[in-house]
Amino acid sequence: MRQCRRFCITVRMFRPLGKWPGFDSSTHHWQGGSIPRLTNNSRIVSLLAQLEKINAECLVDADTARYVTSKILQLVQSQEKIRKEMAAKGSTGIEVILTTLENTRDLQTTLNILNILIELVAVGSSRRTSVLVSRGGSQILLQLLVNVSKESPPNEDLMVLLHSLLAKVGPKDKKFGVKARISGALNITLNIVKQNLQNQRLILPCLQVLRVYSTNSVNAVSLGKNGVVELIFKIIGPFSKKNTGLMKVALDTLAALLKSKTNARRAVDRGYIQMLLTIYIDWHRHDSRHRHMLIRKGILQCIKSITNIKLGRKAFLDVNGMKILYNTSQECLAVRTLDPLVNTSSLIMRKCYPKNRLPLPTIKSAFHFQLPIIPVNGPVYQLYSLPPEVDDVVDESDDNDDTETESELENDNEDYIDQHYKNDDIETDINKLKPKQELGRSLEDLKIYERFFPELTEDFQECDLVSKEPKPFSTNITPGRPIVVPTAGEEQPVANHAMETPVKESHPLQTEDCNKRPIFLGLLLDDDSLNSPQNQGDQRNVSSCQCLHHDIVKDFDKISLQNTSKHERSYTARAANKKECKTSLSEVSCNKPLQDVPSCGSVLFEGRPVHLGKLCCSGPDPEEEEVSCSCSSEEQGMLEVPHAAQLHDPELYIEIVKNTKSVPEYSEVAYPDYFGHIPPPFKEPILERPYGVQRKKRMAGSHMRTLMTKINQDIERLIHPNDIIDRVVYDLDNISYPVPDEGDVLKFNSKFESGNLRKVIQIRKNEYDLILNSDINSNHYHQWFYFEVSGMRTGIAYRFNIINCEKTNSQFNYGMQPLMYSVQEALNGRPWWIRVGTDICYYKNHFSRSSIAAGGQKGKSYYTITFTVTFHHKDDVCYFAYHYPYTYSALMMHLQKLEATHNPQQIYFRQDVLCETLSGNNCPVVTVTAMPESNYYEHICQFRNRPYIFLSARVHPGETNSSWVMKGTLEYLMSNTPAAQSLRELYIFKIVPMLNPDGVINGNHRCSLSGEDLNRQWQSPNPVLHPTIFHAKGLLQYLAAIKRLPLVFCDYHGHSRKKNVFMYGCSIKETMWHTNAASCDLVEDLGYRTLPKILSQTAPAFCMSSCSFVVEKSKESTARVVVWREIGVQRSYTMESTLCGCDQGKYKGLQIGTHELEEMGAKFCYGLLRLKRLTSPLEYNLPSTLFDIENELIESSCKVTSPTTYVMEEDEPRFLEEVDYSAESNDEPDIDLANTAGDYEPSLQEDGLSDSEITRTHLL
Repeated sequence: MRQCRRFCITVRMFRPLGKWPGFDSSTHHWQGGSIPRLTNNSRIVSLLAQLEKINAECLVDADTARYVTSKILQLVQSQEKIRKEMAAKGSTGIEVILTTLENTRDLQTTLNILNILIELVAVGSSRRTSVLVSRGGSQILLQLLVNVSKESPPNEDLMVLLHSLLAKVGPKDKKFGVKARISGALNITLNIVKQNLQNQRLILPCLQVLRVYSTNSVNAVSLGKNGVVELIFKIIGPFSKKNTGLMKVALDTLAALLKSKTNARRAVDRGYIQMLLTIYIDWHRHDSRHRHMLIRKGILQCIKSITNIKLGRKAFLDVNGMKILYNTSQECLAVRTLDPLVNTSSLIMRKCYPKNRLPLPTIKSAFHFQLPIIPVNGPVYQLYSLPPEVDDVVDESDDNDDTETESELENDNEDYIDQHYKNDDIETDINKLKPKQELGRSLEDLKIYERFFPELTEDFQECDLVSKEPKPFSTNITPGRPIVVPTAGEEQPVANHAMETPVKESHPLQTEDCNKRPIFLGLLLDDDSLNSPQNQGDQRNVSSCQCLHHDIVKDFDKISLQNTSKHERSYTARAANKKECKTSLSEVSCNKPLQDVPSCGSVLFEGRPVHLGKLCCSGPDPEEEEVSCSCSSEEQGMLEVPHAAQLHDPELYIEIVKNTKSVPEYSEVAYPDYFGHIPPPFKEPILERPYGVQRKKRMAGSHMRTLMTKINQDIERLIHPNDIIDRVVYDLDNISYPVPDEGDVLKFNSKFESGNLRKVIQIRKNEYDLILNSDINSNHYHQWFYFEVSGMRTGIAYRFNIINCEKTNSQFNYGMQPLMYSVQEALNGRPWWIRVGTDICYYKNHFSRSSIAAGGQKGKSYYTITFTVTFHHKDDVCYFAYHYPYTYSALMMHLQKLEATHNPQQIYFRQDVLCETLSGNNCPVVTVTAMPESNYYEHICQFRNRPYIFLSARVHPGETNSSWVMKGTLEYLMSNTPAAQSLRELYIFKIVPMLNPDGVINGNHRCSLSGEDLNRQWQSPNPVLHPTIFHAKGLLQYLAAIKRLPLVFCDYHGHSRKKNVFMYGCSIKETMWHTNAASCDLVEDLGYRTLPKILSQTAPAFCMSSCSFVVEKSKESTARVVVWREIGVQRSYTMESTLCGCDQGKYKGLQIGTHELEEMGAKFCYGLLRLKRLTSPLEYNLPSTLFDIENELIESSCKVTSPTTYVMEEDEPRFLEEVDYSAESNDEPDIDLANTAGDYEPSLQEDGLSDSEITRTHLL
């Protein structure tokens, strides 16, 4: 107690500091105050108290102030703790110091205080610098500079300290430039430099402050007019070991000044480009030990700033700058520490490379489709309005002085720009955010959709149901029923009730194992057994068991998809038997006849011949052929006919292709689509960078060096034009182009469904430039590619450059590889797409679009995907694709097979034609649910009253992964597993599996034949131009009109810039949260988060942390927002699947494949099953406590400072991903279940747990 009293007396002695801490003697704790934790440093408290007393009483006591500030300086210099506590929250220490600085007229006191402040803002004290700025420090320092400059001459020490402090404080003050200009400090600092050019000690901090001033564009122009550029060129010069620090600072300041276009033009007019290049060469030659790399980079930064303007780029080329930087960067490539110089040099050269037009007659699509009506506005209207003589490829981009940011090299301001853009695009009008059910069409108009819902009126009196005996009505599900989710490509023993299916003869090239793709409905095999060494070996043996003959391969050229007859099929079957292979290659047929494919009703497309593409007939390698027929008896035993029907049927595929209408009238079928694809029996990791991953805003060294090498090779085309072959080897615009007959020239083709390749130019012997076709009735959207290559040689590295991509960044820079399908490998028993390619880069090139092509904007540059491939078979036929192809004909084949093989006593399956597309193709809509248990009244009522789930996919043709996810969903729904049966008994599924058939067929990336993005037409779809969207929305409007809103709407998509699978939903509260608007008064049902949360715990590829529930203005016409806002579906989602791979969970570090995509489709179904159990616990006789589980789940996931990620990009949020492979992107810890969810799903009562406990285990 005595100690407490003495301490209180001490505090009272130095009370002048203002609000002092209150001291509670009973608890011995401080209760608030202005200088916390300074009680153990009574010396500094006393000194600050004295200073405040001097300030408060306006005492003119220079000696005391000088003494006190010197003592404070000693304490601050010696103790880091004192420095921290003076700037601590609530402390007035800095205010006292600044007030003293403002009031004192004593030189020594001023010097002491400046030194104190310098100590406070020393290196590593960014927060204290911000505190100093927030206390008005920058304004006081600038005013002090103005006051001191009036003295003649000003004190040198004072000026050095003052400018050193301003150089540290300025960058933390966003308004520093404005404050400096208003106070008149700009010319003061500039005059000091002019008058003291030989005084390095003084001008060094002055130059640092000039650099900070110049970050403000107005200041930079003002300083330029006063001769600062010419002044700095007097400081920099040729190589010298003296004053290198000053040289570095001067170059940094000059680079900042030259960012102003006015200053850059002044530098060009005075010939400074030539001077900078001369200085750079001198430093490059003499800095042999690379000790002055920062100076060399500073020179390059100055050149880079000047070349931001057209005049600067021209001057750079005129003085042979391209060759100078090319030669110096080539010499630097050998030294890894000089990569920054190589990077900056490459950036300058890329920028100065003369912009070229694409070597095309027009960038509009090579194919034209005449629209029945022309839109009255928009890009398609502008396209049709152009006079025919207008050249839409001519380059105008050099007139654009505002250079685009190099996303892969310069991301410094990206965070700020993204944040600014986000807030502008987020919807802030609460009235627009609130869902308002607006059908937009009369009930009379909507009656046309009644025919798509026969399940609501069907009485099943004539159907052969499982039981015709009346049973007590019950909706309960047996609690002990096992829930098993099949993963794509996995097997399980077939249920006893599986139907017997007859066997028919297969195509000889389709081995039993090749047909065993993930199409065995309801078959499941545990992952552990799949991964066992024995099974892996079996898989390889089965794959290699191919009984092929050269005659089969040679006969491929004769195959006509129109004229394939039984005689020809028997011929190929006999050819297969010539190898004396004992194994019977057979294929399971449908258990009921397939329905005839309806005629397309168009003479243009009807009955046309369709051929397989030409195959270079080298046949299988002899050694491989011998191995393929040496099947052991054990392997033969494994080639038994499966008990389930297979979805891939080459003959059926051919029949469907004949009636598929395409604008180019395709007459060929790609081999991958004919043979089919099965997931390879091995994992494909994301392409690693050998040197690891650099942190944000820097790219990995190895990848960057690869990029620089590729760019330098492009620049060589300008420097050494005679080395370029420049020969066209494929051209859709010129059907009479000469086909190369040389054996060492590759041959290309894309004249098949979903193919996209317009032109190929041979650049060097083994390097080719490829140009993609625009979407039909459009002049852009180049990203999707699918083409054939043949005529290759083994052991040669071929480089492919796709030169007219449009996205500013791509996952190709972060480990993604293109896909390749080898026909030779398929013949040898490996019919799968695999990830291939080395030296993969995605970067801006020197080709550009005109302002006409860019819709009135200034010309924009194209981007290049480059990759190198070495082929393993001579004269193979290989196919390359952006992602796993999935054609319209494949979908129609799969739907027919599903319809033909389902059990009609268990599954209600109906396929209708929603509408015809612009080119006359059918858009299917599928209904799936469980048949009623009997035709008893209560069972029929239960059947009709099941809630709807509405699913759609493939509105964007280039997002093929969405079709693979949909395939997994359909197969799961049609499977015989108990969980699938439970799901069918719970819901009625309405599915539009392909919203844009025409775009898919014709190889578009994003649009339909109308040239418009269909996912931007949901607000007001045109029934003629957008029939699939108009009628899909009509189905939803009909359900809303009859009060049968879907429980869930989900549109499947693909994402090109993010990893994992994730969802976008709609939330008013989270949208308002991101705009910093008051949302605490909003009451919102949080059920929209339940399904994503379930998926994050059950689906290995799903990542909750990537989900977003923000509504954007630019997305108001997308399916997700319109169905939520107009139709009134709360759980309205877009589910995005990565094109690359995963960086979290079970598949972390792996590229995504069809196995994982189909598995995601199945897991989505299982998520719906869990969703029902959470939202309707009484139907399952579950404890009442489950009523609160959803709310607990949502609340636990919503207690975050930032509810969701929010990024913007095209159809959904933009994301220029800076991949960090060393960290999980999902900030939620993975529980054991999440890590093993791909292996199995537990039964409803596993290990004695109740369903509620299992639910909590899964979700909480």
